[in-house]
Amino acid sequence: MSINQFDRLRVIKIGKEARSLDRIALILSIWFGAGLLPGIPGTFGTAGAIPLYLLMDSVGALYQASLLLIIIIGAIWSSHRTQCILCKADAREIVIDEVAGFLLTVIFLPFTWLTLMAGFFLFRFFDILKPPPIRKIEEKVRGGFGVVFDDLVAGIYAHLSLRLLLCMLD
Repeated sequence: MSINQFDRLRVIKIGKEARSLDRIALILSIWFGAGLLPGIPGTFGTAGAIPLYLLMDSVGALYQASLLLIIIIGAIWSSHRTQCILCKADAREIVIDEVAGFLLTVIFLPFTWLTLMAGFFLFRFFDILKPPPIRKIEEKVRGGFGVVFDDLVAGIYAHLSLRLLLCMLD
């Protein structure tokens, strides 16, 4: 049994035995199971945010900002709780931070296939590459805030790059 498979089974077992609030935190942080998929959980977590992007596209800017704020607060809380539950800092299974970062990438941009695909790949690029100061943030800031904050900075980089790309193509 591979270590990743063992970790996924451990997370599922802990989730079944957890108290209600801890179970909610775990389910949110692994984004309803996307973080348990093998191989590239961050990419699966980002893909899991696409339905929220489609929802955000159908509401006004105030609702988009409100939804993003709720996701960010939920991400910080659930990431912190899940780290405590799993006794593991920034576990690979925690992917709600990718959800928050991707939504920040595409916020206030109308849905098009180009926006979706470019936003997805730009966010993953910056999240994986971690250009300055993202890597420093990841190394220095701890807890749920640290898990989420570096993805939000990657989301800002991706959002600005996406806007520039869309302007160049316009």
